[in-house]
Amino acid sequence: MQVFEQVESEVRSYCRGWPTVFTTARGSTITDESGKSYIDFFAGAGTLNYGHNHPALKKALLDYLAEDNVIHSLDMYSDAKRKFLETFKEVILEPRDLDYKVQFPGPAGNNAVEAALKLARKYTGSETIISFTNGFHGMTLGALAVTGNSMKRGGAGVPLNHGTTMPFDNYMDGQTPDFLWLRSLLEDPGSGLDKPAAVIVETVQGEGGINVASSEWLRGLQDVCHEHDMLFIVDDIQMGCGRTGPFFSFERAGIKPDIVTLSKSLSGLGLPFAVTLMREHLDVWDPGEHNGTFRGYAPAFVTATAALDLFWRDDQFTKAVEIKAEWLDGELRKIVEAHPELGLSTRGQGLARGLVFEEPELAGQTCRECFENGLLMETSGAEDEVVKFLPPLNTSYEEFEQGVAILRDAVKTIAKEHA
Repeated sequence: MQVFEQVESEVRSYCRGWPTVFTTARGSTITDESGKSYIDFFAGAGTLNYGHNHPALKKALLDYLAEDNVIHSLDMYSDAKRKFLETFKEVILEPRDLDYKVQFPGPAGNNAVEAALKLARKYTGSETIISFTNGFHGMTLGALAVTGNSMKRGGAGVPLNHGTTMPFDNYMDGQTPDFLWLRSLLEDPGSGLDKPAAVIVETVQGEGGINVASSEWLRGLQDVCHEHDMLFIVDDIQMGCGRTGPFFSFERAGIKPDIVTLSKSLSGLGLPFAVTLMREHLDVWDPGEHNGTFRGYAPAFVTATAALDLFWRDDQFTKAVEIKAEWLDGELRKIVEAHPELGLSTRGQGLARGLVFEEPELAGQTCRECFENGLLMETSGAEDEVVKFLPPLNTSYEEFEQGVAILRDAVKTIAKEHA
């Protein structure tokens, strides 16, 4: 691993917690160059909802490449793009009665967020964006301005303006009625809050610590937006594509955001792909007003279309996720109950789950112990106090049981060491 330390930037992070060289992967397992296999409960930070190298998606890509089809096309028309748009409209948008136009802003989630913020400001003529405590929306400047984490914000090196932070659901522990502070600022001409263009929110905060917004809170937030002519943006980059059960994480709340950002598992195979979805009347872009070299990555169109065809033409995949989620929640509750001395708790939605440690450093120690024994997990939360579960959604029960057993032993070991 000497070349990585000699040549690669110090900014690298995940490799520091998992100091090995990975070579092959299939399903929910990833293998390093020594031949050691690991159960992957990280899934590319939620990019591999269907696992590594899903055979049907890989075959679609290999067939496409073998025929010398177009790979790069900016935003020109291509057959791959046409098939994706037709399938996305038929399988995702129309059954949910969503009238979204689809924008291809660039290859990553932060491209989708930047496009959403720019569009909201262009459409409304206002500049301020409201975001929420512990939210995370990306590492570019616009996205950082609506991100809560102080370490990530500090990396900007310049002031992050035109954003205002409000308390996420249950941030005030029930002491203050939902939206009282936000409504007060919006209705008071002396509050100093400039009229916002939009709010941006995650229904489940992944990087923020698996904080789940209730359906009631999300509906209330949408109501506030409608009352005050603000656009309602849902960042579904990590929680979309089935992570919480339905294709969109906001479906459970019965809401229809004005703008939605999607990326991560959208391509289905780990290829870079992002979209910004907007209500039809919001599509006020001038041609080329927001662009990028890699807006139309055809291989990602191909694998995304294959994933939609395979997993989303009925509700069976959603039902399977919900069943596994209930089982996983029960297993985590058993771990919590087995170690009252650690002050553990668990929370989450679907197959985005968190094991919360009272002493933050123990979460990192637990993840390191898991790695040593063949399980990949990461921490999240403002103090890295949460062991975060983002397993592939089609992980088998056998793999789930193996992974949870490793975690159970890791927590037991940590408890003994800190008795």
